[in-house]
Amino acid sequence: MLRFLTLCLILIGTTAHAEIDIKEVTSDGGIDAWVVEEPSIPFIALEIRFRGSATLDLPGKRGATNLMAALLEEGSGDMTAQEFQTAREALAARYSFRAFDDTLSISAQFLTENQDESLALLRQALIDPTFEQDAIDRVRAQVLSGIASDAKDPNSIANMALDAAAFGDHPYGSPVDGTVESVNGLIQEDMFTAHQNALTRDRLYVSVVGDITAEEVGPMLDDLLGALPAIGPDLPPDVDFGLKGGITVIDYDTPQSVALFGHEGIERNDPDFFAAYIMNHVLGAGSFESRLTQEVRVARGLTYGIGTYLVPKFHAEMVLGSVASANETIGEAIEVTRAEWARMAEEGLTAEELESAKTYLTGEYPLRFDGNSEIAKIMVGMQMIDLPPDYVVNRNDYIEGVTLEEVNRVASELLQPENLHFVVVGQPTGLESTN
Repeated sequence: MLRFLTLCLILIGTTAHAEIDIKEVTSDGGIDAWVVEEPSIPFIALEIRFRGSATLDLPGKRGATNLMAALLEEGSGDMTAQEFQTAREALAARYSFRAFDDTLSISAQFLTENQDESLALLRQALIDPTFEQDAIDRVRAQVLSGIASDAKDPNSIANMALDAAAFGDHPYGSPVDGTVESVNGLIQEDMFTAHQNALTRDRLYVSVVGDITAEEVGPMLDDLLGALPAIGPDLPPDVDFGLKGGITVIDYDTPQSVALFGHEGIERNDPDFFAAYIMNHVLGAGSFESRLTQEVRVARGLTYGIGTYLVPKFHAEMVLGSVASANETIGEAIEVTRAEWARMAEEGLTAEELESAKTYLTGEYPLRFDGNSEIAKIMVGMQMIDLPPDYVVNRNDYIEGVTLEEVNRVASELLQPENLHFVVVGQPTGLESTN
């Protein structure tokens, strides 16, 4: 079944535009996909997402999904890892397998002339991985090396500490990579279990862009993905952001402290999300134009960079930010950040700030649709958060429709300076943990 929608994205103030014809496809096997036909270049980009990913790690098996995903191109069918890579290179195909908190991401790019062989090789990796012990040991060593590196990186330390304090025993409370103990304990059986749990058709999202017709996509997807398990295990429950306002200092020998800060946030499907998005742009996401950059960097020279971002995960929402400053000045940077947080909550935006943010956010949006792979990633991301295909047409209208009253009301409701918690890694002068 096909549904058609032609989308034209106009870059306001210029003649630049991108025209995207999205076709919604449902295969005979029940796999839904969004397709954009682009025959001008003999190239296809395929994006596959599975919801769940590392949140489905079993108790005591943290890091299993991450390790499993890294092993998908390390031997499958009757091929060793080296044979698989040789075959992939001969086809000039590219595959990527990544596990995140909520999403298992599979990306593929291949030439039209090698489509059948490239898809057959990808199918083999997805359907028939071997998880040989030598591959497990080799990739495990790489994961452990990454864990060891993160343990020495102040930013990673801050992230892990904030997640652990905010989410506790929930999967969000520990790294996707796992710990040294949990990764060392993983065995071959755990890889097959993680594969069975994470790659299931009930949580599957697909987009295809390139030199292929919508009619060809359905049979292609049934052949590629139809043999995967139909239903996966239950997803974890939603979880509250469990940190209240204060400061946590983690002693680390470095001349510069880093701070990660935040509190609970807003759901992506909340009617006020666009107002929050604009507010955050003005507060800390707008690079040099943001208030935090102006006050912390430009006016006082306390940092080279500070930023904030909305993080609407599937089971929790956050407003987060980060800043780095010398040990002697990080305390002042925190004070200014908290003061700007409170000022935005109390006073909101000005009319000039709102219009400037709208101009930027609507102007940069069409530039994201730069090439088959980027379009495919955008489309599959839209599917995962239940956005309709016409969102790309209407998105800028949503931005333009936000009023000053709405964005300032949302600022006062969303921003909670009293609940803003800072995790500081370094040896900050004059700062101590408050709880």
